[in-house]
This record gives sequence, C-alpha cells and structure tokens, in this order.
Amino acid sequence: MKKIVLAGGCFWGMEAYFERFDGILRTEVGYANGDTANPTYQEVCTNTTGHAEVLLLEYNPEVMPLESILEHFWKVIDPTLLNRQGGDIGSQYRTGIYYVDDAELDLLLRSKNKEQEKHKKPIVTEIEPLKCYYPAEDYHQNYLKKNPGGYCHIHF
Repeated sequence: MKKIVLAGGCFWGMEAYFERFDGILRTEVGYANGDTANPTYQEVCTNTTGHAEVLLLEYNPEVMPLESILEHFWKVIDPTLLNRQGGDIGSQYRTGIYYVDDAELDLLLRSKNKEQEKHKKPIVTEIEPLKCYYPAEDYHQNYLKKNPGGYCHIHF
C-alpha cells in the first residue's frame, strides 16, 4: 500500500471521484501543508491557516499505479487556476500534489511537464513533500455519499 495526498479544490468531489477506482484502498479528506496545528474547517475557510483541502489516498500500486492516479487527477482539475477550482475561491482550494515518498518526485514532475503540453498558461499546481496532514471533521468524510445532491465542481 502507498499514499499520496492530492489537492484539487473542494475535497468532497475529489473523494467521490477517486473512491470509484479499483486499487484505491482508502480515502480520507483533510487539511495539509498549512501553518496551524489541528485546524477546523471554519479556520481553514478563513484563508489564514495556509492549509489546502486535500484527499489522502491509500492505494495498491500494482492495481492503480501512481501514473494512473495522476492522469485522473489532471482530468478533474484546471491546473492553471491559482487558488480556485469551480466556484470555490481561496488558497484552501489550490491544487497540489503532496508526496510522502521522495523517490516519486521525478515521476510527479514528469507528469506535470506532460500535462503542461496541453495548456497555454503555466501550471500552478504545487508539487511538494507532505509537511503536515490533519483529517477533516467526520461530517466531511464521504460527504457526497451522505448528501447525494451536495455541491461538486467535478462532473462525473
């Protein structure tokens, strides 16, 4: 089992999208790479904590390789938008790939460079080591399963 943390705007849609794939063993939404310990959703929404809304993926790389995860990630975000996706605006909605295995950095950068060929504007998606991660509150976990009519910027 391996882990990767993805920021793609509102974490509800990211979770609902990725949990559909074979090889994804566990999803959890949370907050990452900010400056505040144990932030709440209300704090993150103030745009002052530095945290991004993220999706923690645990996956089986033999069934769903990281390359495939990244291909799906690029499909559901606009990597040229800074601090927004869909109708959500703020630094907490930035796009990012936060890795826990330094050996994956070259693959992540190659994937970004390949994606850049599809865009005229520069990609602003962060690629950084995961500095910190805090799970979001329970009501955010599997939110779109619990609230099928809930907001989502991703078109399934």
